Amino acid sequence: MQKPIFLDIGNTNTKWKYRGKYFIFPTKDFELVNLPQCSKIWVSNVTQRIFDYRKSNATLVESKDQYKSLSSAYCDKKSLGSDRWLAMIACYEICKNNSFILIDIGSAVTIDFVDSLSKHQGGLIFPGLGKIRQTFDSFPLCQVENIKTLGNSTQQCWSKGTLILLVNLINHKINELKIESPDAHIFISGGGFEDIRNYLDFDYEYHKNLVLDGLEFFSNNM
Repeated sequence: MQKPIFLDIGNTNTKWKYRGKYFIFPTKDFELVNLPQCSKIWVSNVTQRIFDYRKSNATLVESKDQYKSLSSAYCDKKSLGSDRWLAMIACYEICKNNSFILIDIGSAVTIDFVDSLSKHQGGLIFPGLGKIRQTFDSFPLCQVENIKTLGNSTQQCWSKGTLILLVNLINHKINELKIESPDAHIFISGGGFEDIRNYLDFDYEYHKNLVLDGLEFFSNNM
């Protein structure tokens, strides 16, 4: 019996979930024909690429004002990225009416806060490490082992400086939100997690595929 596919089309990578397993493919090379035969496709697409979903029995999911008791803070509900909304749905289902902070670390970094009444209070968006480093892409890079020491080459100075910029911003904002909501669960997702995981100064849960899990929760409650 065929099962549905849950498809997350991101700026760098496209991921899908099928029969409980997760798959990944570069977005620039992705086409719907890359997917196996299935009963239905549930899609989150935050890129500028346009696909003809009509021939594939696919449903493009957009952000809504409400999912169960979870409500969006955005005035224009559809302008909230579907990936953020679906990842919040996954956290909501995991948390079961507890407050949470969601951090997604990718091409962009997003932070969203949902209070104990399941009301989304808003969020932040800022460039991820790759985008920050592209501002001066002629600067060389190297592996960073310790951000507490100063660099003694342009490679080290630029590599450490850009990483510190991102890490400090995330740590500062999360600790600020924890003062407001000390019991909030913190979830992290996104492919950029490995770059900063050793430098975070708060407790968190890492979930690699929150958008896909959120798509599945969404589809099951339609």
